[in-house]
Amino acid sequence: MIPVRQFVPDAVAEIIRKAPLSPEKVAFAWQSVVGPAISQATSVNWGDDGVLRVKTKDAAWQREVERSASLIRSRLDSLLGERVVRYIEVKSV
Repeated sequence: MIPVRQFVPDAVAEIIRKAPLSPEKVAFAWQSVVGPAISQATSVNWGDDGVLRVKTKDAAWQREVERSASLIRSRLDSLLGERVVRYIEVKSV
């Protein structure tokens, strides 16, 4: 028997990967991988060029996102597929 807590994240990831690629899908994936604190402190815009443009509330949040960019990208890859987000560009408002 597979524990539910192990199965659900994999099932959700599979459903997300199969959905058509859109800016809304990328924004949902962003919220899912960064969690509520970073999600509330940022807004994202994704274009067909593969660049995820992240605007943060201030310079402190910008540093946090930049520091975590590698981990965030790997998590986005697992939800969206390899190299959908090729680069994360971070700026504070």
